[in-house]
Amino acid sequence: MSHELIHNADECKYEYHIDGHIAYITYDDQDGNMHLTHTIVPDALAGKGLAKTLLEDVLQEIKKANKKAVAQCSYIVKYQEKNPQASDIFA
Repeated sequence: MSHELIHNADECKYEYHIDGHIAYITYDDQDGNMHLTHTIVPDALAGKGLAKTLLEDVLQEIKKANKKAVAQCSYIVKYQEKNPQASDIFA
């Protein structure tokens, strides 16, 4: 499955467009921190590890921008708990 991360700044989303579907993470940029608010993967794309891949791509973009991520979505909170090696990117 091929995908390219798209930053949709107008809608405060990072997106993958795959086979006519859009998987995305929404955010709110506050005080230099990216508050990651929702992770959405359409049912047609579920069960393929896409949410994790999308989140890891988003975290790399946040890191490149010299910002920190704040987990506000339950999926991202669980990711943060299970991946202590990523603690440097979270505020």
